[in-house]
Amino acid sequence: MEQITNTVLMVRPVNFRMNEETAVNNYFQEDLKLKNEEINKQAQSEFDAFVEKLMKVGVNVVVVDDVKEQDTPDSIFPNNWVSFHQSGRVGIYPMFAENRRRERRMEFFEQLESRGFKIEDVIDYTEAEDEDIFLEGTGSLILDRVNRKAYCALSPRADEELFIEFCEDFEFTPVIFTANQDVDGKRMPIYHTNVMMCIAEDFAVICADSIDDAKEKKNVLKHLKEDGKEIIRISEAQIHEFAGNMLQVKGANDKKYLVMSATAHKALNKGQVNAIEKHCEILSADLNTIETCGGGSARCMLAEVFLPKK
Repeated sequence: MEQITNTVLMVRPVNFRMNEETAVNNYFQEDLKLKNEEINKQAQSEFDAFVEKLMKVGVNVVVVDDVKEQDTPDSIFPNNWVSFHQSGRVGIYPMFAENRRRERRMEFFEQLESRGFKIEDVIDYTEAEDEDIFLEGTGSLILDRVNRKAYCALSPRADEELFIEFCEDFEFTPVIFTANQDVDGKRMPIYHTNVMMCIAEDFAVICADSIDDAKEKKNVLKHLKEDGKEIIRISEAQIHEFAGNMLQVKGANDKKYLVMSATAHKALNKGQVNAIEKHCEILSADLNTIETCGGGSARCMLAEVFLPKK
């Protein structure tokens, strides 16, 4: 088993804007006083520059164009609806926002198969939407693929029973907790686990302070430590700069990179940067429009492809 891959799937946006359906519980989204066409244009140029940066270091990027008629403002974040596994299995996930459900397109799989990847089996959880039950892919699930553990912060977009079902199907040990953030003086659940933690090969970046329950916090940290991860802690203020939303990938000659946005990179202090750079290089890109309107960052834009080759 491998924790990191050199292939990622990315979706180039055509209708990117602030998604009114997700704003109800994604407190990271903000409105930009710009026309939607302008916002989409800016998002496209950020996307293209990001793809170029990844390809330049040897990451294999499979770019699929979004379809204008679908009107899917968040299609740029494919990691929420699909996950690809080394066993050749694919997970398809139930999404909270109705307009995000249209992002699921089977031609993604055809694209990957045409590039020599093998899909053995698709496990589809989307029927849960009929009961208003959601689990938004690797937004909700942080996978330690080597140690077979899945970390999940429960929220309106991450249902406990469905998470356990996923763990049984894909053979992961569940590590369950709740992560909160301050919203207008109240503690509210963070909408996706991947904004407050990231698991790399030898380290984990985590905002442990967002886990208010002392027992849960201790349990999460214990799992990470027993699997030999160096724990790099970030603050709640830093997760608002998307410093938890990172992904480790492989480039040319298996060189490792921790991918994040320029905002996240700037938010890290010297000690945190040094701790990361002991393990791998940081690769950051300007994703300002995407972060502001989309409420998601670099990690959300990357659907990792672990599928075996034919």
